[in-house]
Amino acid sequence: MEERLNEFAKNIDLKDKKGNQKGWQNKIKSLNLIRYADDFVILHEDIKVVLQAKTVIQEWLNQVGLELKPEKTKIAHTLEKYEGNKPGFDFLGFTIRQWKVKSTKQGFKTLIKPSSKSIKTHYQKLAGIFDKHKTAPTRALIVKLNPVIRGWSNYFSTVVSKEVFSKMDMLLWKRLWRWASRRHPNKSAKWVKKKYFPNIKGTRNWVLNDGEYILSQHLDVPIVRHIKVRGNKSPYDGDWTYWSSRIGKHPGVRKEVTTLLKRQKNKCAFCGLTFSPTDLMEVDHIKPRSKGGDNTLKNKQLLHRHCHDTKTALDNKTYPKFKPQDLPENYIWIDDMLILKQDVPMKRDV
Repeated sequence: MEERLNEFAKNIDLKDKKGNQKGWQNKIKSLNLIRYADDFVILHEDIKVVLQAKTVIQEWLNQVGLELKPEKTKIAHTLEKYEGNKPGFDFLGFTIRQWKVKSTKQGFKTLIKPSSKSIKTHYQKLAGIFDKHKTAPTRALIVKLNPVIRGWSNYFSTVVSKEVFSKMDMLLWKRLWRWASRRHPNKSAKWVKKKYFPNIKGTRNWVLNDGEYILSQHLDVPIVRHIKVRGNKSPYDGDWTYWSSRIGKHPGVRKEVTTLLKRQKNKCAFCGLTFSPTDLMEVDHIKPRSKGGDNTLKNKQLLHRHCHDTKTALDNKTYPKFKPQDLPENYIWIDDMLILKQDVPMKRDV
């Protein structure tokens, strides 16, 4: 499908500021296809090109016995309204939209957030767990809630989610308080707080816990921006160095090696060149074991085999230590040179 779109993109009408047609490479770059399973999005700055691309995709799908479902096919603008549709679109649980601002050269900025549907579905799932554990022990409720909270938060941790996480934590706390208060209608709020939300050293107050099990918060998950996968890379293309440095693991490769690759950003710690899948690599001790270095991961680095040989040779190279008693009586060291005392110029007082 992507190859068919690239063929189509080579012939689209795309001109520069002077009115000249751009090269086919720039035309291909201007049309973007983002695909996951059977969901995909086509992006272009010209609505005419988008409509033409839709026709091209429909023709391609017809060849394999498929078709676009009208109810799920949407054409929208990311900054302005289009045919009554609000700006932006939802894709894989995210809402992608642009907002007008004066702080950028383009006059807008793109924000990707969890979609309203995703937020609502997540809260309903949390509420369902509360309904099924009205009389369950605190530990049982925490065990059920934590995987749901961490999983949802990790999924959206690469986009603009901090405000949404804060809102979800507030709604979750209100639900927790109702859950705890209803269990003890004859007890005071102070008693309920002490029983279900005791203070924990090193964390926030008002967190559900039983002294051992602690409820996770959405805001506990840090926001880390997603780094786009390079080109047409695939975990099955054999480039294990790229995927090891990206995600820190790869089938058939030792965890120690993948961890070092990720830490070193896929570069040799000695020469600084990027590793390739065919390179011979070896794990090196930064401080040699013979000189008191330990065997922990902090004292290890990944090198090319020839770089490792060079470093080992430098580590083993020794120099004779200077012994003052070996110096003749009529000689003196000046600026790393051995000079006769009688040849040393006398300094005259000024």
